[in-house]
Amino acid sequence: MIRIEQLTKRYGDTTVLNISEMDIPKGQVFGLVGNNGAGKTTLFSLLLDLIEATEGTVSIEQADVSTSEDWKTNTAAFLDDSFLIGYLVPEEYFYFIGELRNVSKKEVDELLAGYADFFNDEILNKKKYIRDLSKGNQKKVGVVATFIGAPELLILDEPFANLDPTTQIRLKELLTEKGKDTNTTILISSHDIQHVTEVCERIAVLEKGEIVKDLQTNEKTLKELEVFFTK
Repeated sequence: MIRIEQLTKRYGDTTVLNISEMDIPKGQVFGLVGNNGAGKTTLFSLLLDLIEATEGTVSIEQADVSTSEDWKTNTAAFLDDSFLIGYLVPEEYFYFIGELRNVSKKEVDELLAGYADFFNDEILNKKKYIRDLSKGNQKKVGVVATFIGAPELLILDEPFANLDPTTQIRLKELLTEKGKDTNTTILISSHDIQHVTEVCERIAVLEKGEIVKDLQTNEKTLKELEVFFTK
């Protein structure tokens, strides 16, 4: 699904990312953890061709993201609120995403109805612009928008941040359920190692731009990560 080769990102003399090789197969739920400045958002930005690599390549389904558009139709992402359109109300934004992915308003409405518990009656039919929603509710809008059109690749940067505990639990359930679909590959970055351990089947640790651990999740993974980050 995803192939990374000799990927480097430098700003001046500072190297912020350096990954020699990595493969993420189709259907995997992949977690990325690391401290602030480790390079998590940089990696996701390179995967989405939002920034240019200094060296190396990222391929999705054998298509180089920097030269091909083919991967975009099956990819959805939410990294931060810059992915939203603040002057729209949530319904308008969801319908706009639906148009981009050839999903009708009726189909969007049907999908949104399935997330009533996640929205907790705080998103739809409130006549509030997205920019006026709380950070947590903006996060809900951005995450659910990635589900429209059933993309094969989901990329979520810090999806649990700014969410209250109840919503975090609901989001874990949603992502766990989506992870059961072998046609859907999910990439999640987070500072919350417990949430990532509960949701992801594989976890990579970034430190100073390099992958220092690559773990298949098991009952010992959380403890191993706790030890690593408290060493």
